[in-house]
Amino acid sequence: MNERLWNILVDSFPKLLEYGIKVTVPLTILSFLLSLIISVIVAMIQYADIKGLRQICRFYIWLIRGTPLLVQLYIVFYGLPSVGITLPAYTAAVLVFGFNEGAYMAETMRGSLESVSVGQLEAGYCVGLNYLQVMGHVVLPQAFRTAFPALSNSLISMLKGTSMAATITVMEMFRQAQVINGRVYESLGLYGEVALIYLAFCTLLTWLQHKGEKKLASYGGASS
Repeated sequence: MNERLWNILVDSFPKLLEYGIKVTVPLTILSFLLSLIISVIVAMIQYADIKGLRQICRFYIWLIRGTPLLVQLYIVFYGLPSVGITLPAYTAAVLVFGFNEGAYMAETMRGSLESVSVGQLEAGYCVGLNYLQVMGHVVLPQAFRTAFPALSNSLISMLKGTSMAATITVMEMFRQAQVINGRVYESLGLYGEVALIYLAFCTLLTWLQHKGEKKLASYGGASS
């Protein structure tokens, strides 16, 4: 590695890390929280088999999973202004990432809900709980325990996917690398550096996932 490239990487690292912490990570967290809310609502509607709403949920899942994330970003950010709806780039990114991942996570949650024994519902009703209470106190906690690994993987995938926000001008970590590269023309070094920062973030999330799985397993062992 020549001295010029080394100096560029040393100089760019704190800037990239700053954008990663201040923009990429919050973008991931907000998008994931939105997708989690969407997935739980959609999964519960399907689990309860609410006529009409269930068909709408299936259409949403079919539409989102059948179209590329990049196209969805372009439609929301570049397309909607033609019909009078203009969103800030960051807001558009959160909405698109949230609704996109929500469709996939909804299927994860639906499968987890269906894995809970029907007897759990019946037992809840027997002690005087209504449907929402049974779902909130009995079914959903068990479903989340089952879905935790898959949901954690969705979070890691979303963290990496936020790099696509650069295509709609969100100044996140990857976009900052593009800006720096436009001045110094060291694509391999800079994008490799960004990859390493993403790898570090994902490694931390993977470590937290393993910790969480062990914690949930210990709860499961205590209850059994």
